[in-house]
Amino acid sequence: MSEGILLPALARGTLLARAERVARLEQALPQIRAALDGERDAVAIQATLACLLWETLTQTNWCGFYRRVGDRTLAVGPYQGTMGCLRIDFDRGVCGAAARAREVQLVPDVSQFPGHIACDDRTRSELVVPIVAGGELRAVLDLDSPHLDAFDRAEADLLVALVADVFADAAF
Repeated sequence: MSEGILLPALARGTLLARAERVARLEQALPQIRAALDGERDAVAIQATLACLLWETLTQTNWCGFYRRVGDRTLAVGPYQGTMGCLRIDFDRGVCGAAARAREVQLVPDVSQFPGHIACDDRTRSELVVPIVAGGELRAVLDLDSPHLDAFDRAEADLLVALVADVFADAAF
């Protein structure tokens, strides 16, 4: 079991250039997978991922999960950052869009996203990855940043593969 991610320390809020962000995430992924190897409890996985991704993705001001708790409702789960919205309907916000469509939502400027929910007024860009296990939407991974265009498709693709892997045998 790891006790964190072995990466160069960066100040919270640091936005690296795209290639540096992707390289940092790629360097962290084997460590994250090793920390979660054999874990099946979904909440333990979510809490650990929120912590380790928070350490890795320093451009974030919120990093965590919204869990599916009803037919069309998400509730805040384990996270790092300022207080999140407690509940999100599938019809609202970037998280709701990801849950509804079961597709990654990559939003370079949240002010241009109709219906964006401002849980933290500092957030300017967002990346949301749906967590589907056993054919069911179980949660979404939500990453917010106070920087415009703080995430890209390469990071999204790496996170899609990560969550598919670590939640494959999870007990929800």
